[in-house]
This record gives sequence, structure tokens and C-alpha cells, in this order.
Amino acid sequence: MRGSAVLLASALATGVALAPVTVGPLAAQPAYAAACGPESDAPLPERPWPLRRLRPDRVWPVTRGAGVTVAVIDSGVSDQHPVLADRLVAGLDLVDSSGDGTCDNVGHGTMIAGIIAGRPTEASGFHGIAPDAQIMPIRVLADRERSFDEENPRNIARAIEYAVDNGAGVINLSLTTAPIPELEEAVKYAIDHDVVMVAAAGNEGSSQPDAKGFPAAYDGVLAVAGIDENGDHVTTSTAGDYVDVAAPGLRIEGPAPQGGGYLVEPDGGTSFAAGYVSGVAALIRAADPDLTAEQIMARIVRTADRPAHLRDDAVGAGVVNPYWAVLSEAGSGSVQEAPPPLTVGPPAAEPMRTVRVAAAWTALIAVVLSGLILGSVSVVRNGRRRRWQPGRDGTAEVTD
Repeated sequence: MRGSAVLLASALATGVALAPVTVGPLAAQPAYAAACGPESDAPLPERPWPLRRLRPDRVWPVTRGAGVTVAVIDSGVSDQHPVLADRLVAGLDLVDSSGDGTCDNVGHGTMIAGIIAGRPTEASGFHGIAPDAQIMPIRVLADRERSFDEENPRNIARAIEYAVDNGAGVINLSLTTAPIPELEEAVKYAIDHDVVMVAAAGNEGSSQPDAKGFPAAYDGVLAVAGIDENGDHVTTSTAGDYVDVAAPGLRIEGPAPQGGGYLVEPDGGTSFAAGYVSGVAALIRAADPDLTAEQIMARIVRTADRPAHLRDDAVGAGVVNPYWAVLSEAGSGSVQEAPPPLTVGPPAAEPMRTVRVAAAWTALIAVVLSGLILGSVSVVRNGRRRRWQPGRDGTAEVTD
């Protein structure tokens, strides 16, 4: 990317944290309040690697997420980028009472929203996972500065309740915060109202390997870890028994709040991984509206590309697979349900490979059966000719 780098990493004293973002062409110290977000005109003509891996477009003939609203509780979501035009519904700003959630001073929430529901455009290879889903912007974070404000986790709890009360079917929480009682109650409120909760596992893997990220670590929340282009766990991605699945979380690209260009996050973070999984949840919710939130989360876990040993604390059940998550049969049971005996390698499996393998086996079986049938005809014909007497060697003689 051209231009100066601006980091938005926010590690608030209350635990609220976001991943850093490197921005395209910018002044050295942009006036965030005036511009309401980083500006970039940097193009992104190629399809980013996460989309080459996940290939959500393969299921678009079945579902593009239409009718599903995803609440993005974050730093705000700009409505100025072409991929997000007409994608936003009414939101909430808990930082500025006069705002509506569309001011994103740091660019983080806009990138997440683009990953979830960005529309394809002719000018770029970028698009979201569920391009017909709608985004509800809820701003709870103002900037990249550290804060000792204990109101932050309370605002996140209020944001969750607002999203539930205003029709969100999926809530994306690409942040971590302190596990206060109000937050736990808000999470339970969302679960009780059948809302899919997706949250970042956290980015303390290198410095605090035993840390737990909240709200991801709450029961009933789908906790997402990060992988790189090789399918390996990102070292900064927090591991733990609460991690459910993984998704791309390194060298991430997405829309800038201003200028129509794109931002790049070289160090990534589980924030972005959560966005990819929220997009898959929207695809499933649109395709199978009768499924409960618990069933949707169970399906995402059950259809993930497995690590060799089926599950570990670094990536959970494996890497989210949009194709199988959408097209597999609806499951029952909880997220903790045992996975089926399916093991695949890190690269995304070609979805038609199973069909081709089945076809090959079918053809082979058909050839074998044909031979057996023809042989049986000869045996019967010769047996009748001999009136079913044995041949010279005491066995049934097969001739033409």
C-alpha cells in the first residue's frame, strides 16, 4: 500500500482492544474528527487471500445473506465506501450522542463491516462474505488511545441490547473487554432472543497465553481465532478451550472510511477473523431461517476444515468453511457437539471433489457389476446345456 501508516491499536485499561490497521495515502497525522476516519484512494484490484481461501461466492447461488442484519459493535462504520453503499441500517453512537454510528475515526469497524457484507464492485477484487446482508453500525470506541474509562464494557453491554431490540440476527464483536456482570447479562439477553453472537478470541497469544478474551469466552458465544495464508495459527491469536473455530487473521485488507480506497492490516488480528465468521453466520441464517442461533453455531463448528487431530485450543474445530456450512444438512445439538469423522488439510477443499470421487467409484462399481452379470449369464447358459452336470474338474465350467 502507498502512503503513511496509521495504527489504531486500542488496548484500553478496561480490556477493550482492537487490532492495528495500516492505512493507505494519508497525511502524517490526519484530523480524524474532521474527516471522520482514515482516507485512502489505494486500489485493491486483486482478490485478497482470505477470499481465495474461503470462496464464499460458491454459495451465492443459494444465499447472499439477504434479509439478515449484522450488528457491528465497534469503532463505527462509514457509509461512504462503494462496497458499503446502501448496506447500512439505522445504528447507534454511544461515543457521540449526536451521531448515528457512521463515524469511524480509526477505520476498524468499517473494515469489519466490509468483510461481512461488502458488495462486489467492478473496480476491485474485494467483496464481503454475505454481500446482501445489512449492517447495523453501533459505535462504542472513539479512537486508538488507551482509556481508563470503566464505562466502555457497559457501553458494549448496552450496544448488545440495542442490537437485539432492533432486529439484529447476528452480532459481531471484534473486540475484547472486561467481563463485568452487565456484559454477561447482555450476552445472555442476546442468546435468549436467538441472536448469533460471534466474537474475537483475543490477540494476547504471544504475551499472555493463558488469557481469556471476553465476550468470546462466555458460553453461547462463537469464539474465533486467527490463521495465516498457510492455514497456521497466528501466534498472537489467543488460544484456549473456549475457542470454537478459526478464520483468516493476518495480512487483511478492507475498505477505508473515506476516499473509496482500501486499508491493509499486515499484523491482522482475531477482530478480522470474527468478521469472516459473522458473514458465514449471515449466509446460513438467510438460507435456513428456521434454524436457531445455537444450530447455526453448531453447523459452523461441525463443518469446519479440521486440524489433523480434530480439535485444538489454537483453532478450535478448524477453519470455517462457507461452502459446507451453508450446504450441509441442518444439525441439532450444541456447539460442543462431537464433530463427524471428517478430516481435511489446511487449504480449502474443492467442493466438487467429493462429487467427482463418488462418481469415479460409482463408475468402477458399475463396471465390476456388469462383468459379474455377464459371467452369470454364461454360467446359467452352460449349466442348462449340461443339465447342471459338473465339468471335468468338478467345478462349474465357464465358456463363451
